[in-house]
Amino acid sequence: MRRPETSEHDSYYSTYIDKVPDRPVIEVLAEAPGELELLLNSLSPSEESYAYGPDKWSIREALGHVTDTERVFSYRALHMARGDASAVPGMDQDVWATASNASERPIARLLAEFRALRTANVELFSSFDDAVLDRRGVASGVEFSVRALVFIVAGHELHHRAIFSERYLTGLGNTDAVSDG
Repeated sequence: MRRPETSEHDSYYSTYIDKVPDRPVIEVLAEAPGELELLLNSLSPSEESYAYGPDKWSIREALGHVTDTERVFSYRALHMARGDASAVPGMDQDVWATASNASERPIARLLAEFRALRTANVELFSSFDDAVLDRRGVASGVEFSVRALVFIVAGHELHHRAIFSERYLTGLGNTDAVSDG
C-alpha cells in the first residue's frame, strides 16, 4: 500500500502519517500490539495510574484513548470503503476519555482489548484493494481517502507509543524506555 498523498487528508493528520516508517503499513500495524505490551505490561497498578502532568491522562486513560481512536478511525475507513457517501461525525477525545472507564481497568485488559481490535483491523485493512483505498469520504468535516485513514491509525498509535516512552515512562524513572515512533 503506497503512502497517501497530501491531497488525501487534512494537513493536521500528517503528524500521524509521517510517523509511519517506510515499510509495509500492514506490518507496522501488526507489530504494534507486541510493542505496546513490551512497553507497558510490566507496570505496577500505581504506575498504570501515573499521569505526567496535572491535566494529563493516566497511562491507562491514554491507552484507552488509543483504542477508542482506533475504533473511530477504522470505522471511518470501513464506512468509506463500503462506499457510504454520508458524512461521519467527529469525536471529542476528552469526553470519550472521561466516559471510557479506562482508569478503572488494569493495563493487561486494556492491552488485550487493543490487541483484539488491531488484529481485526489488520485483517480488514489487508482486504482493501487499490480501488477501495482510493475511495474518499468526509469525517469530522474533513475529506479523507481510505488509504489515509489506514496510515492515520498506524501513526496515531506510534505517536502515543512515543509519548508513553518519552513522557510517562521517563517520568516514572524508566530511563531504558525507547521510542519507535
